[in-house]
Amino acid sequence: MSMVLAVMYREYRIRTTSLTWTFYDLFMPLTYLLLFGIGLDKAFSGGISTQGIVLSYNTFFLAGVLSMASFGIAINTSYGFFVDRDNGIFYEFLTYPMTRGEFLVGKIVFNCVLSIVQTIITISLGAALLGIPLQPERMGLVLIGVVIGTAGWFFFLTTFALRIRRNDMFNTFINVAYFVLMFASSIFYPLDALPSWLKVAAQINPLTWHTDVLRFATVGLGALDVVMIEAAAFGVFMLVSFWFAVRTLQNAILK
Repeated sequence: MSMVLAVMYREYRIRTTSLTWTFYDLFMPLTYLLLFGIGLDKAFSGGISTQGIVLSYNTFFLAGVLSMASFGIAINTSYGFFVDRDNGIFYEFLTYPMTRGEFLVGKIVFNCVLSIVQTIITISLGAALLGIPLQPERMGLVLIGVVIGTAGWFFFLTTFALRIRRNDMFNTFINVAYFVLMFASSIFYPLDALPSWLKVAAQINPLTWHTDVLRFATVGLGALDVVMIEAAAFGVFMLVSFWFAVRTLQNAILK
């Protein structure tokens, strides 16, 4: 446990050295909601119709913003491996008396706390400024959802961050993966009216699973049985990603 806390403290020190980075992590989701949400809310003045329910676009988009934010924090955290590898501290970490799992857990726990703060700010100001109706009794589920989502994407991206040796190649991979995953998902639009091939791709996309769970938790949209299946699928995705990340870390000292 002391090793996990030590890694968490290091993550805290790194984040607090740059107020710009901290501001980006905490307030960029709200900025996305205000910029895209307000603009598209005007464009969809009649609201978004899905599953027999009509919602304002702001209401529909809130879960998408939270899902994007979890992915964004995972990107920033996994990118830190490149900085650590360049200055040599990464390999020094691997010689410390801690397991690879403790190392990964320490890095992600702090960033999950950051995700919780970020989520509270986004939801609170989204409701206050945009009048988004929420499900207060499900806020605990929202926080659990963003924690698991942030962890799942971090473990997934960590495997690639450790296997890809060049910074520019990792940035290219991240941009392509984010673009494909984001637009082949339910972040920006409901899946009802999508072409069949794109709908199938979106339904097997972990970003869709995460977004749908958060949408159910925030505004009550979605069928409970479907959301439970998606939540279980994302849980499996997180555990498999963690296993691959630990295995990759175990071999990192040899490369």
